[in-house]
Amino acid sequence: MRLPILTAVLLAAALPLRAESWDEIVAAARGQTVYWNAWGGDERTNDFIAWASDQVEAQYGVTIQQVKLADTAEAVTRVVAEKAAGQDADGSVDMIWINGANFLSMKEQGLLHGPFVADLPNARYLDLSPGSAASVDFTVPVEGYEAPWRLAKFVMTYDSARVETPPRSMAALLEWSAANPGRFTHPAVSNFMGATFLKQALIELTPDASALQGPATEGNFDAATAPLWAWYDALRPTLWRGGETFPENASVQEQMLNDGAVDISMAFDPASAAAAIEKGLLPETARAYALEGGTIGNISFVAIPYNAAHKEGAMVVANFLLDPATQAHAQDITVLGSFAVLDPAKLGEAERAAFNALPTSPALPTLEALGPTLIEPHPSWMTMIAEAWAERYTR
Repeated sequence: MRLPILTAVLLAAALPLRAESWDEIVAAARGQTVYWNAWGGDERTNDFIAWASDQVEAQYGVTIQQVKLADTAEAVTRVVAEKAAGQDADGSVDMIWINGANFLSMKEQGLLHGPFVADLPNARYLDLSPGSAASVDFTVPVEGYEAPWRLAKFVMTYDSARVETPPRSMAALLEWSAANPGRFTHPAVSNFMGATFLKQALIELTPDASALQGPATEGNFDAATAPLWAWYDALRPTLWRGGETFPENASVQEQMLNDGAVDISMAFDPASAAAAIEKGLLPETARAYALEGGTIGNISFVAIPYNAAHKEGAMVVANFLLDPATQAHAQDITVLGSFAVLDPAKLGEAERAAFNALPTSPALPTLEALGPTLIEPHPSWMTMIAEAWAERYTR
C-alpha cells in the first residue's frame, strides 16, 4: 500500500540518516584501540584477530588489542564490577566474543550498548528475520545487542582408513561402539565439547525436542532426559577405558584420533579436520561429517558493553567482521575455516565468486552435506545436564 505523501515525508524525516551517522562513527573511531576480550585458546582464531587488527588499522585507523580469556565470564565479571563501582563510562572492555548464558546475563543486567547492529552497513548481508540463527542466541532474542561474526556447527570426525561407514545417529553410534569397544570416547562433560555431545544426543533422543527451547526445570528435566541416560548407560561401558576417564577437551581427543587410540572424534567446527590435516595434526584419511537430521549449530557474536570506552571503534570492528571479503577470508581452511554468517541470497555475483574460489579439501563437508542446523537448547539445559552427568557417573 502507498503511504500518503505527508506521512511518507514525516517518516523519512524521523528515520536516522544511516550513511551520515555511520560516517560520524567512523570518524570518531579513528585513532581508537579496541580492547576485544576473546577466548584465547585457539591459535588460528588469535592469528585471525591479529590479521583483522592490521586490516582495520590500515582502512580505518583503528587498532584491535586482543585480551585473551580462558573464560568469557572473566570479561563479564569485569563489566559487572565496573558498574558496581559506578564506572559508567571509559570501561576497560570494548568488545566481547560472547554467547549464550553470558549474553543473557549481560542483557538482563543492562550491561550492553545498543541496539547497534542495524547501524552497521554490512548488516544488510544478514538474515535478521525472527527465529533466524543471527537473531537468536541460545534461544535468547538478540534484538540488535550483539553482531554475528562466525558460524560453528557440531561435526564428528573419523579416520576413513579404519572406519568404512561411520555412525550417523546416536542410536547407530551406540551400536558401532558396542561392536568396536574402546574405539570411541568424548571430551569430559565439564568441557563445552563434552556437554555439547550430550546435548546433541538429547535432541535426538528426547520425546519432545521443542521443550528444550524453554528453560530446564525440576519439573521437566527428568522426563526429557530419561532416554538420554538410558542410552548413555548402555554406551559408557563400550567407551575408551570403559568410560572411567575422558580426554580433557576436543583438541586432546583429536590427538587421540591422530595417534590411533580412537577412531572417531568430534568438533564444533566443520573445517577442523581439513585444517588439522593441513598442519599435520590428523592423517590425510580423516573426514568430518554431520549426523542425519542435522547437528547443533550456533553463531558466535560480539557485543559491546554499555560503558565501553571505545564504542565507535568496536562498531567499526563489528562491521568489518561482517564484510563479505572478511567472511570469505575467515572461511578459508588455511586461515580459520569458519563458515560465513552471511545470507548467500544477499550476496552479489562477485562476492559469491570469492567464496566459490576458496580452497577445499576431501575432509571438508559441503554446506549441503552438513544438513540442517539444529538450534541450541536453552542455556539451562547444558548446566543441568553437566550436573546430572557428574552426579550419575563420577560418584
